[in-house]
Amino acid sequence: MSTARRVALGVLRRVDDGAYADRALGAECARLRLDPRDRQQAQHLAFGTVQMRRLLDWLIDGVADKPGSIEPAVRDVLRLGAYEIIASDGTPDWAAVDQAVTLARSLPGSHGRGPARAGLVNALLRRIAADGTTRIAALGEDATALRHSFPDWIAGGLVRSLGAADAESVMAAANRPSESAVRWNPLRGPREVVEAALPPWHGDPLIPEALVLEQPFALEESDVWREGRVMAQSRASMIPARALRPRPGERVLDLCAAPGAKATQIAALADGRAEVVAVELHPARARALRDHAARMGARITVIEGDGREVTLPGDGFDAVLVDAPCTGTGVLSARPDARWRRREEALAPLVEIQRGLLARALEVVRPGGRVVYSTCSLLREEDEDVVRATGAPVDDLTAEFPGMGSPDLPGALRLLPHVHGTDGFFVARLRGR
Repeated sequence: MSTARRVALGVLRRVDDGAYADRALGAECARLRLDPRDRQQAQHLAFGTVQMRRLLDWLIDGVADKPGSIEPAVRDVLRLGAYEIIASDGTPDWAAVDQAVTLARSLPGSHGRGPARAGLVNALLRRIAADGTTRIAALGEDATALRHSFPDWIAGGLVRSLGAADAESVMAAANRPSESAVRWNPLRGPREVVEAALPPWHGDPLIPEALVLEQPFALEESDVWREGRVMAQSRASMIPARALRPRPGERVLDLCAAPGAKATQIAALADGRAEVVAVELHPARARALRDHAARMGARITVIEGDGREVTLPGDGFDAVLVDAPCTGTGVLSARPDARWRRREEALAPLVEIQRGLLARALEVVRPGGRVVYSTCSLLREEDEDVVRATGAPVDDLTAEFPGMGSPDLPGALRLLPHVHGTDGFFVARLRGR
């Protein structure tokens, strides 16, 4: 069997046990010492299978006589094989079935179980290869969540927030690889050094520090990463700090700062000459934030605590960023298991946290100062509704970022993956009073 498929199956087993897919991938690749090319295939197979779990289980259950009796490990083998059959253009169906049968034989347990497991996998995957794509094509308009393998509540929230057409396009984009982008850090030297070290890339005229990679690249194994010259960050994630417009000599607060991409970007945009204060609730994430800041040469004061109530130094801030915790519905392509971890009942408490953080930001910003509120969610309850509830004036960002305006809140931005080619994001800039 291929090493990439062994790694992918290992990731699926770890995710079943509660691990995060990206961390499980790193652990499995290290365990089997995968080379970069095989790692890319393993990630494609593992992440795609995790994302498409709902649809894959529907296909499997539709051809199994006793779906409930399938062992969890065998079901993971079936999911992986079914994903290759319906979503991988480069693998013939017979090869996907053959590899899955080999995986089934290799599962730990009683030696006598191997032939039975292999026979079951062979029979079910052959049936899926015969009619799986036809069954998917026959799904009606009321089966959008199933077709794109989303929980019903997230699919419904996207439809309410974006309309049916954009919601379906967002869900389709969430099942494709996300963009791979890095941010050049001028605090550690000239851009030319970074450009020469990267694989082919292209820039973005609206975000000068952004470089979008066109080929896989082991960023954290590179010298430019170790030297703090770059940070992995999507273009959408770079917009909030740019919208904040930090200037040298200002006091700037990042109220929800870890892991530090935006806080270090704020420091860089102010040429390292702003007083940047960053708040993080969790001690371990605060330590990681300090490490990132040190690596990137950013002078940042890190305070541990809840941004809604933590004691802050000084007598106010010129600019405050609230990159609020959210459901992450705009970044599900990069976080394959996130859609299955989110719970509908957690949305209302999350909105209360978002409102509390934005209210605190408006309390500590100086009159006429700038507050940027951003999320990587596309649900209106977490975005436009939170900003509108403050009653604070909203600046118009659409001239600076054309084609990104939110149709539900004039002046604010809404980035859609299928339109803008980056993460889904919401950004609004409010004025202190």
